Amino acid sequence: MYHYRECGLRNVWLANGYDEHDTPYGPGIAIHDVEGLHRAIAHGIVNKGGKLTGTELRFLRQEMGLSQAKLASMLGNEAQTVALWEKRSSQPKIADRFIRAIYRELNEGNAHIRDMIERLVDSDLEETDARITLEQDSGGWKVAA
Repeated sequence: MYHYRECGLRNVWLANGYDEHDTPYGPGIAIHDVEGLHRAIAHGIVNKGGKLTGTELRFLRQEMGLSQAKLASMLGNEAQTVALWEKRSSQPKIADRFIRAIYRELNEGNAHIRDMIERLVDSDLEETDARITLEQDSGGWKVAA
């Protein structure tokens, strides 16, 4: 068994999928399919019970390719808030659930949730009293194009 600490998590052990070899600096390890391994780790994190730890949150955020600032923006927070969640493992339950949902959606190759969130974030930057024009047709009321 290999204790895979390189991912930043303390609780990941590999039963196989790696080769040991000698290097000029001592024993070395070559991991097979690191991207696939990281997807499997993230899948395990997303589906585990209990609250995400700070290191698990950081791992998922990095796997999604998000900076602390970008994730914070998606959640309506400041980058420093996400940094504290990662440091102290103290994110609110709704953020925990939302982060899991975002990762799950991306991992399944369907980024609708992330797209929706990014549209909402962009709309936060727009004028708040923008006019909404509605029209009624045989199907009911709709926002006019």
